[in-house]
Amino acid sequence: MIGLSGALIGPDDAPRSYPGSLEGTSVFLGCGAMDFHIPRQRVDQAADILESLGGNVTERIYPNLGHTVTQAEIEFVSNMMKTLLK
Repeated sequence: MIGLSGALIGPDDAPRSYPGSLEGTSVFLGCGAMDFHIPRQRVDQAADILESLGGNVTERIYPNLGHTVTQAEIEFVSNMMKTLLK
């Protein structure tokens, strides 16, 4: 599972309990610290929820970066996919 400048959606007061299991699923969440669409706390919350479902979560917040995708994210995701396809 890959979230580039992303997090779980829904209103702030929505219940954050989800059924099911990610049981070891690799998850990458990357976001800019200055992203005006996605607050840092929403990315942190998504990481916590996905971990509670059993996901193997990597969360990376990039300082001084807005709503964009970085080369570092592309390289991480590329390596993640290569590892998963082995």
